[in-house]
Amino acid sequence: MSVVAAQHARVLSGMRPTGRLHLGHYHGVLKNWVELQHEYQCLFFVADWHALTTNYDDPSNIPQSTWDMVIDWLAAGVNPGESTIFIQSRVPEHAELHLLLSMITPLSWLERVPTYKDQQEKLREKDLSTYGFLGYPLLQAADILVYRAGMVPVGEDQVVHVELTREVARRFNHIYGREPGFEEKAEDAIKKMGKKAAKLFNSYKKAYQEQGDDEALANARALLESQQNIGVSDRDRLFGYIEGGGKVVLPEPQPLLTKASKMPGLDGQKMSKSYNNTIPLNAQPDEVEKQLRTMPTDPARVRRNDPGDPANCPVWQFHEVYSDERTQNWVREGCTTAGIGCVECKGPIIEAVLHELKPIQARAKEYEEQPDLVKNIINEGCEAAREVARETMDEVRHVMSLDD
Repeated sequence: MSVVAAQHARVLSGMRPTGRLHLGHYHGVLKNWVELQHEYQCLFFVADWHALTTNYDDPSNIPQSTWDMVIDWLAAGVNPGESTIFIQSRVPEHAELHLLLSMITPLSWLERVPTYKDQQEKLREKDLSTYGFLGYPLLQAADILVYRAGMVPVGEDQVVHVELTREVARRFNHIYGREPGFEEKAEDAIKKMGKKAAKLFNSYKKAYQEQGDDEALANARALLESQQNIGVSDRDRLFGYIEGGGKVVLPEPQPLLTKASKMPGLDGQKMSKSYNNTIPLNAQPDEVEKQLRTMPTDPARVRRNDPGDPANCPVWQFHEVYSDERTQNWVREGCTTAGIGCVECKGPIIEAVLHELKPIQARAKEYEEQPDLVKNIINEGCEAAREVARETMDEVRHVMSLDD
């Protein structure tokens, strides 16, 4: 088990530029980002290089899609004052670390990633026999590790990618963390902590290494976090020392499991552009109302006086997202007894969706009218991200004997 020091406890997440976002993105990702930015140091990036893994033959839409997506992020409440917004390709350290990690990553690790063959099957019309497609999980690992991100918000289906990142970090630290004089430097770092703290650290180290006491390991980590007498490098060194390894150059991130989005599409399936069942965040009110009024309902309700079953109706899934208990009870009772018609049932949903979209669209309009402001946000975010990435790469180059 590895540790992520407090100074590296960052949250990193990104999205491929696919153009304007829809309610599925808002409920599945953006609302979570908005909450996380109040609690953690967050970095959110446009994964434009990742877009090339499947759309390398026509990248012409990427610049506009990137612009539109950043505006939607800002409109949804991602605050550049509380988080860092940047574009992946504007931070070349991602590519450098990806290259260096590719030198030590076994090919079999990439081939066994479940999504590799799954996506090949789903996108059979595309030629995906490229290293870029095979290696995209390693690029994801570089995205995370170049910021020494401690947490990565993912759904259950993406945990495997974080696990691969952990394995890559572990292998890197095993190969390169054994700096010359490591143990001597670690012992010197312990002395810097002061007699009382040093004695306590050594007791935790002994309890963990000799008895496998996980509580002692946790206590040692907490002790190191509280120390003001040692620097970042010494702290990283001691994180590895207590576990019997070398210096932790690239901390292993942890998956931060997010709740699965309950946002359904207009047809009851998952909301996705692939299914053509989305409600865009920038959809005009009359368009939204038309989309919702023409939604399919329970096929058993052919006539107004036919009773229905909410479980068989896509509209009910929207009520589960937007309606309070009182409204849901009204819908359930009215549907099963034919007391209300489908048009009446959709009324509260139309009102709720329009109410949710109104402030988002108002903010989007403000940003669209201030392109220089958006450019400045992106430029500042890219520079801030690159500053962090440079620090990591300085150390990576050093331990790999690539510095001057």
